[in-house]
Parts: sequence; C-alpha cells; structure tokens
Amino acid sequence: MTATTIVAGRLRRSGRREPVAAVQHVYDPTYFLLVALVGVLCITGLVMVLSASAVASLRSFGTPWSFFEHQVVYLVLGIASFAVAQRVRMGVWQRLARPLLIVSALGLMAVLVAGRSAGGAARWLGSGSLQFQPSELAKLALLLFAADVIARREDRGNWMYRSVPVLVAGGLYVLLIMKQPDMGTAVVVCCIVAAVLFAAGMPLRSMIGLGLVGGLGGIVFAVSASYRAARLTSFINPFAHANSTGYQSVQGLIALGAGHWTGTGIGQSLASWGYLPNQYTDFIFAVIGQEAGFAGSVVVLGLFIGLAVVGTRVAWHAPTTFESLVAAGVTAWLSAQAVINIGAVAGVLPVTGVPLPFVSYGGTSLVIVMFATGLLANIARHSVRETAVLPAAGA
Repeated sequence: MTATTIVAGRLRRSGRREPVAAVQHVYDPTYFLLVALVGVLCITGLVMVLSASAVASLRSFGTPWSFFEHQVVYLVLGIASFAVAQRVRMGVWQRLARPLLIVSALGLMAVLVAGRSAGGAARWLGSGSLQFQPSELAKLALLLFAADVIARREDRGNWMYRSVPVLVAGGLYVLLIMKQPDMGTAVVVCCIVAAVLFAAGMPLRSMIGLGLVGGLGGIVFAVSASYRAARLTSFINPFAHANSTGYQSVQGLIALGAGHWTGTGIGQSLASWGYLPNQYTDFIFAVIGQEAGFAGSVVVLGLFIGLAVVGTRVAWHAPTTFESLVAAGVTAWLSAQAVINIGAVAGVLPVTGVPLPFVSYGGTSLVIVMFATGLLANIARHSVRETAVLPAAGA
C-alpha cells in the first residue's frame, strides 16, 4: 500500500471520524546534489577554457575571448537542453528512442561521405561555427534504444531475446564510428551498452565473454594501422617518442608535474602558450593540473566521483526499469569519458581524443552531455518520497 492511500485513522465505533493524513511530496536531495555537481563542473569548464584558450584565441582571432564566448553560447544551449530533458516526461523520450536511433545512424553514415576532417578523422558535419558531431548524438540514441528494448522485453524470453537487438545496434554503431576513425568514442559506446546490460541483470559469464570479444576486436583494430600502432607504442613509453608520436603525452605529463601541490595560478600555465596541443579540448585536465596543482586536480576528480555515486543512486531508486537503465547508462557514459580523458592525460591510458565532460571546449559534446544529464535529473526529480502529515489537533 502506497503512502497516497494511507490515512491516519478509520471510523471508530463512536462514530467519530479521525483526521486524515495529508500527503507531502519531498524531493530526494540527490536531485539537488546532482544539479550542484553539474553546475560546479560547468563553471570550472568556463574558467579553464578561458585560461587555456586565451593565447590561442589571441593568435587566431586577435582577441583572447573568442573560444570562451563560443563556450558560453554552447553552455547556454546545453542548459536549455538540460531543462527540456528534465521537464518532458520520460515516456516521451522512450517513444522517441527508435526514431532517434535511425536519425543518428544516418548522421554517422553521412559523416563517412561528407564529413569534415580534422586530426586525421572525419567526425563533423557542416562548416564554420555550424558544425555537428553525429557520434555524440549516437551515444544518446543508442542508450535510449537499449533501455527501451530491454524494458519492453523485461518479462519475455531469455537473455538472448532481450539483448540481441541491443548488441546488433551497438555493433553497427561501433563499426560506423570506427570508420571515422574514432576509437575513443567507440569505447564509450561499448561502456554505455555494457552498463545497460549489466544494470538489467545480464549474467556475469555473458558479460565477461562480451568483454573479451570486444577487447580482442579493439586490439586488432588498434594494430591494423601504422599510426594507431605507433600511438599505442608511444603510450607505453612516451618519452622515447617525445619528438614524434609521444609529444602530446609528454607535454601533458610535464604540465601536470609542473603544478606541484597548489599550481601556478589560473592563467599562469606554460601549457596554454602552445607547448601542449589541444590544451583547451582533450588535454584541458593537464592545464588544470598545472594551474590548480594536485589539490585542484583532486577536486575535479572528486566532482566526477561524486557524479558517479549520485548517478548510481538515481539508477538504484528509479521508479521504472526504463528509467533505471537510462540512469545507469548516463552514469557509465559520463564516468567512462572522464576516466578515458584523465587517464590519457596522466599517461595511464592511450590518447584517444575523448573530451572531459562539462569541462572541455566543444559544442555538440557539451549540449548532448547536458541533455543526457538532464535525463538523469528528470529521473532523480521524480524519485520523490511521500510522507503522511497529520493535521494539527482541532484543525
């Protein structure tokens, strides 16, 4: 019996009616903690993008504010997408899962035909300031599709019946993303699918088998091209390739080490002067390490750990299977990107070009990540506690 049907008393034999309890809806504090964590990360991103990009912006556009102004616009759009995602009922997003999957698949195929190349990969559609990265939308679409399929088939068939559509869609998406090529995003997609299947209760033996197959496929892909094999080799010993494939990793490690305990101060890093490639995108954590030191780096790490804990709590307390799986997928998405990005900067993972959520400069990535976090907030916002409140005596 739910709290909405509980009353404080019944009619007694005397005929006197006992007061009926009013139901008070109380938001779970998890929602407010989630919003606070995301807000702090976004503000951190704005400050660090300005600090890391000012010199590059001055050289390219004659003003230190260009990249920062773009990031402000992206954040405003991201906040709007967050608001929409948390306000619209989750049932609407569930109905849009399959159309969104088709649209994002067409976008991934369009990139292979007419995509704009940068850094050896074709990942964007459009030109100038109007560019869109379909692989970011693909993460969201695949997550919603996976959660929808498993939720609809929850009480029907065995695990093969429930998981095959998800695995087929995920495999096709990974192949399309690898063709760009974008191995980092492909790994994040695999993490999202794995998290949804794990949260749905897929047997551990099957999960391990899928992990081994995916890992073997990733190794084969990594060594199938000379530049990817060279990047893997330089990851193992970047200082041996400091003037070639290991240059970015070495400069990132130097920037992190130069920050010591408290950093050089915001805007005072040498990495921002062009010594470190992609200093305001994929390697912005190195600038954080140099300017805010070990202490600042730990704070940023703590924010992402807090986000992972909050997301797990939201998934655990979600009112429906679909919402629980969406929350688990979003949490895995944000956590995987943070681990891959920070791991690459710290030299414990290969460099794959994955941005740091909420912090790295970028348009599509920030807007889509904010939308996904809005879905998480939507679920947390409706996971309310209902408490019975008795009226005062004599009322």
